[in-house]
Amino acid sequence: MSRQDTSPSKLSLNPPDANVMVRFVGELNGNLKFIEKKLNVQIFQNGNNLSIQGDGSNVEKAYDALQKLYTEAGKGLEITQEILHLCLQEDQSDDTNQIKTPRKVIKPRTKNQKVYLENMSNYEINFGIGPAGTGKTYLAMAQAIDYLLNKKVEKIILIRPAVEAGEKLGFLPGDLSQKVDPYLRPLYDAMYAMLGFDKAERLMDREIIEIAPLAYMRGRTLSNSFIIMDEGQNTTKEQMKMFLTRMGFNSFAVINGDLTQIDLPNRNHSGLRDALEILKGTEGIGFTLFSSRDVIRHPLVKKIVDAYDRQGENKS
Repeated sequence: MSRQDTSPSKLSLNPPDANVMVRFVGELNGNLKFIEKKLNVQIFQNGNNLSIQGDGSNVEKAYDALQKLYTEAGKGLEITQEILHLCLQEDQSDDTNQIKTPRKVIKPRTKNQKVYLENMSNYEINFGIGPAGTGKTYLAMAQAIDYLLNKKVEKIILIRPAVEAGEKLGFLPGDLSQKVDPYLRPLYDAMYAMLGFDKAERLMDREIIEIAPLAYMRGRTLSNSFIIMDEGQNTTKEQMKMFLTRMGFNSFAVINGDLTQIDLPNRNHSGLRDALEILKGTEGIGFTLFSSRDVIRHPLVKKIVDAYDRQGENKS
């Protein structure tokens, strides 16, 4: 697949076959129209040559988006709405921080995601703070799987405070894993996507990947493990201190959460909020703060996050 770029307003393509251009432009030129609408530009096509007209900065963004779209079309896959949205991500990163798992290659899509991956490589304890859809859980699971498969750790431990059940899980049906499953679904989904269902199940059966509610961590020392706590905003101050002091040698901990989604009766008692204040500036601990710009979901999700943030600012 070759390509000749002439200027930010012109793009000359040399596809290996006609099918690449069919996928590139989409049915009834739908992919090009999508980029036109999102970036307020006009795209004119003459065979394999395209020209872009519009505001200077938007023309450059459209040019970059078209290049990314062409690369995706060359892979032989159908161009989905998700791919189109990702092609429009302004801060897509390079491949320097990519993680290869058995089923997928994961790479950061935004600057903060890149910082997050770098922090997980440099620090033994990391906090990822920000709204849903920013990739906190997904990237943490990718790093954990990478460390496990490369024998940097012996176990992955997945933890989530079960606030909705008051951590009194006895009334729920099933064994311990089944009781906690509903609260760990995002971690399961990421794990299955990267490892495949069968391999993930085998690792869980052998307790190489362990699932546990936060309440069951008391009294344990977690060594040679990669530990992920999701929904950390729903820990109490006492629970967060208990969790952070469980770390043994050669362990890595990632604590993720969204301080706008605290389900505790008293929002000011969040262990995550407390830990950020107490541990700020502590050497050896990484902090990554995500925003709506890092949301890798439907673009309306970004607008929803921003709207709620503005509402919160107006009330304060």
